[in-house]
Amino acid sequence: MDRTTNPKGLPLHTLIFIGLVVGAVLGVTANAMWKDHPILGWVVETLTNPIGQIFLRMLFMVVVPLVFTSVTLGVASLGDLRRIGRVGAKTMLFFLATTTAAIALGLIVVNLVRPGDGIDPSVQAALMTEYAAQAGDRVEASQQVAFGVNTFVNVVPRNPIAAAAAGDMLGVIFFALTFGIALTMLPTDRSAPVMTLLTGVGDAVVIMIGFAMKLAPLGVGCLLFSVTAKFGWSLLGSLLLYVLAVIGALAVHQFITLGVLAWVLVGIGPRRFFSGCRILMLTAFSTSSSNATLPTTIRTATMVFGVPPAIAGFVLPLGATTNMNGTALFEGMTVLFLAQVLGIDLDLGTQAIVVIMSVITAVGAAGVPGGSIPLLVMVLGMVGIPGEAIALILGVDRILDMCRTVPNVTGDLLGSLWVTKSEGLPFAPEQDITAEAQPSSTVRS
Repeated sequence: MDRTTNPKGLPLHTLIFIGLVVGAVLGVTANAMWKDHPILGWVVETLTNPIGQIFLRMLFMVVVPLVFTSVTLGVASLGDLRRIGRVGAKTMLFFLATTTAAIALGLIVVNLVRPGDGIDPSVQAALMTEYAAQAGDRVEASQQVAFGVNTFVNVVPRNPIAAAAAGDMLGVIFFALTFGIALTMLPTDRSAPVMTLLTGVGDAVVIMIGFAMKLAPLGVGCLLFSVTAKFGWSLLGSLLLYVLAVIGALAVHQFITLGVLAWVLVGIGPRRFFSGCRILMLTAFSTSSSNATLPTTIRTATMVFGVPPAIAGFVLPLGATTNMNGTALFEGMTVLFLAQVLGIDLDLGTQAIVVIMSVITAVGAAGVPGGSIPLLVMVLGMVGIPGEAIALILGVDRILDMCRTVPNVTGDLLGSLWVTKSEGLPFAPEQDITAEAQPSSTVRS
């Protein structure tokens, strides 16, 4: 029997995929037949969307304790401060390099395809009218974001509990990093009880993740139904070239760029690599959130690819917050697309600014659905494009958000593999196991 098969039935990745397809097909069908019918609205608002949100909330519920225990134990397990600094530097270098490569690819595609040249003015006007209110909210949100010295100051939380409550993952990570470093400086007899406690918390969190993943097939199906029942194909048709260009560039980055890097840098063939990422990619696609996918990312890294828990616990929470390959690619392509629609010519120098700002803002984007839009509005303003133009793409942003989350989290996973390989640590890429098995611990030294 195939060891990837669950003895109780179909493997989890197959069940999630079935849920995804069934939800999407039913949603598109419902939209085509009963788009404006009140019963369809009732079904979405009172049945499918609440079920999907319960699934998402179960994943978000464990993110803060998972990040805190993973990062703290990961740092404490690495031990030597010089090694911690070396691993951190390698992690950020990998993330910045792959993010820059992603946005460069996106700009090449959008300059070649030029999807903004074919938008009908009547469609443009209708979109601006339909999404004017949402665009205004995003513009207002973008005005509250500013990059400068305070960006770095705000990484240090005044109150780590408040940072956790507010979902400030950079603040949680900073506190966990410093707490883990402090543990390395304590005598073993003083730090051991704390490490044991955190390991126990990590074990409990993993079991809670298992509860959430049991709901995944139904939750994924309901999320996809809710999106496609409202979305349908009518809006997609008017922006089809733009949507296809973005999805095509994301696919090239995901399956060619990251696949080649997995082969060259880590020694894992693309087929093996993406086969091991099945549940990870499906979860990322359905949740549209790097943070919500983080539990699955850690399970995939440690259980499927054998990444040492100390490395996974350090690299992956950092990646879920700062590594946004797909988001940077999307931002760069969208800026140029909107410039083309509005007839604004962006020269190479301005496009270079787009590259730099997309990399920077992608790092600052929240790892939640739609978290990059306010930062994208800010980039638009920097290159002379009215922020309100974001209304043109808000209708299709959810499907693009789902797609761009996949390379975000796949890049996180690949980063943990490369750091493991570069540190000369053992991992087991040839193991034929799946993330459906129950791990004994999230992080263990």
